[in-house]
Amino acid sequence: MKVLIIDDSPEALRIAEAHLQREGLQVVCANSGRVGLDAVKRERPDLVLLDVEMPDMSGFEVCRALKREAELCMIPVIFLTASDSPADRVRGLDIGAVDYVAKPFDAVELRARVRAALRSKHLQDLLITYAHIDPLTGLGNRRALMERMQQEWSRIERHGGGLAFVMADIDHFKQINDTYGHNIGDRMLCAVAEVLLLECRGSDFPARYGGEEFAILVPEATAETAGQLAERCRQGIGEIALRAGDATITTTASFGVADLDGAESGEELVQAADRALYEAKARGRNRVKLADTPSRTPTGQ
Repeated sequence: MKVLIIDDSPEALRIAEAHLQREGLQVVCANSGRVGLDAVKRERPDLVLLDVEMPDMSGFEVCRALKREAELCMIPVIFLTASDSPADRVRGLDIGAVDYVAKPFDAVELRARVRAALRSKHLQDLLITYAHIDPLTGLGNRRALMERMQQEWSRIERHGGGLAFVMADIDHFKQINDTYGHNIGDRMLCAVAEVLLLECRGSDFPARYGGEEFAILVPEATAETAGQLAERCRQGIGEIALRAGDATITTTASFGVADLDGAESGEELVQAADRALYEAKARGRNRVKLADTPSRTPTGQ
C-alpha cells in the first residue's frame, strides 16, 4: 500500500520514511502543503501523513482541500504535530483526520497507528467495492452505473466527446424462471453477463440494471457504433445453451441504444435508450433499436 508523507522538515520526512519502509509500504514524500496536495491528486495514496504546521499551507488547509474533492475525500489522514494542544487535536479530527501522531516520532507507535489506519482503509475499500457490484453476475450494479454516468457526463462538459448508452432486456425471462426454476434463471443471467463482458471494450462499462435488464455505458461512441456492439451482444446471447436435465435452454434479448443526440443530461440519455428498448420489444423482440432523434430518421432497426 502507498503512504504519502507531507512535511516541510527534511529530518521528519527521512525518519518517517525509514520507519514506514520497514513495514513494506511504498512511501512518497512531499516537502510542502501545496506540493503535497498535488502529490495526493497524482499518486492517489492509501494514507496521508500530514504535518500540521507548514509555512505555505497548513496541514488543516490541506486536509480541508482533500475533503472537498469527491475523488480524494475517502483517503485517511493522520496529522503529525509537535503540539500537545487538545484544541488542535479536536480541530483536526473535526476537519476529517482519523488520528494524530506526536513529534518526535516513537517508531513503534507510528507504525502501529499507520497499520491501524490502513486496515480501516482496506475494509472501507471492500465495502465500497461490494456496494457497487452485483453479487450474482459480478458486473457493476445500478449504483455503479449511475456514478460512472456522472463521471462521463462531467468529462463531456469539460472536454467534449461522445457517449452512448445501451439498454438490454432478456426476452421472456419470466418463462425461464417459471418453467425451469430460479437456479436456471440465475445461470442464464450469469451467461448473459459473460457475453456482455466478452464483447465490451476495456473502456465500456457493462452493468446489471436490475432484474433481467442490463446496460452498457459506451464512451466516445455514437448510437450507430454502440448499436454494432449491441448487435454482437444480441448474437452472442442467442448462442447461449444451458442444460437442465434433458432440456437445453436458450434465450434472446432486445436492445435499445441512444447517444448524446437530443439528450441534455445523463437521465435523458437513459430514458432515450429505454424508449428504444420498449420499441424493440414491441416490434417482436430479439432486435436492436436505435433511439429516434431529431437528426436520425426513424428506421426499422
